[in-house]
Amino acid sequence: MKQKSMDQQDDVPLVFVHRPPSFHFPFKDRLSTHFNLLDPLDSPDSTHFVRRHANSIRVLLCVDPTPISSDLLDLLPNLQLIVGSSVGVDHLDLSDCRRRGIAITNSGVAFSEDVADLAVGLLIDVLRGISAAARFVRSGFWAKTGDYPLGFKLGGKRIGIVGLGNIGSQVAKRLEAFGCIISYNSRRKKPSVPFAYYANIYDLAVNSDVLMVCCALTEETHHIVNKEVMAALGKEGVIINVGRGALIDEKEMVRFLVRGEIGGVGLDVFENEPDVPKELFQLDNVVLSPHSAVATPECFDALEELIIFNLKAFFSHEPLRSLVELE
Repeated sequence: MKQKSMDQQDDVPLVFVHRPPSFHFPFKDRLSTHFNLLDPLDSPDSTHFVRRHANSIRVLLCVDPTPISSDLLDLLPNLQLIVGSSVGVDHLDLSDCRRRGIAITNSGVAFSEDVADLAVGLLIDVLRGISAAARFVRSGFWAKTGDYPLGFKLGGKRIGIVGLGNIGSQVAKRLEAFGCIISYNSRRKKPSVPFAYYANIYDLAVNSDVLMVCCALTEETHHIVNKEVMAALGKEGVIINVGRGALIDEKEMVRFLVRGEIGGVGLDVFENEPDVPKELFQLDNVVLSPHSAVATPECFDALEELIIFNLKAFFSHEPLRSLVELE
């Protein structure tokens, strides 16, 4: 029976699994019914395991944003596709993938709606001080000191979206419904979009009350929100980040907040996760979230369907979904 099982497994497409040791993805069993999963962490000698199977591996499934270096790619001479489970691809050696013609898919629209929901939630929280007000009530200060300070209205705010991709577009859709004025910065102007376009983020900040940071992290976008941009946004400006922590110069942001030179921030991502600057903990105009914008069952169900679709499509020579542009 065991030999029969192994023979059957030889006919099943091979998928190389790349994941952190502490992470067990919940749909592994479902994937195993369709594919032969090669997971180096199941072997006592992962390096030998990779070398032994290297020539057979055409697809790599990257679970969680686990770094994929050029050294790992060099071990896989026949790799044709990396199926990612995150929106960002800053953990991949994109130049090597581009050079070798390795296709990459990401989570695409699977996460977009729920991430956009959290982005808007962070913004409302910062403007209205919901989390700070909850602490105010729980600590008993309401009874002792009276009314809580005024918040700020969302409707009518000038919203500058940094990165009008899948997530940024969903953010715009939601904030339009609140009566906000939308503008954006992106790699290129989108002809079908009615919003004002700014070719650089500084001009976007000058003309915005709020910056919603939704773009991918690349060499070009690292610290795209720097001290000049924060100064342009002004003392009442708000920054929301659901992209990657390093999109913002975090040290400068802390200085601006401590000195009262910016109105507030809502952050789901940080430069050195899970470490968060301690200066942020005592500020009521700061709302923090532990990189959990995608943490809903619906997100993971949609991701599972997308990953299985792309793996099946690859081995059936069908078009892939959520392909990443490698410019």
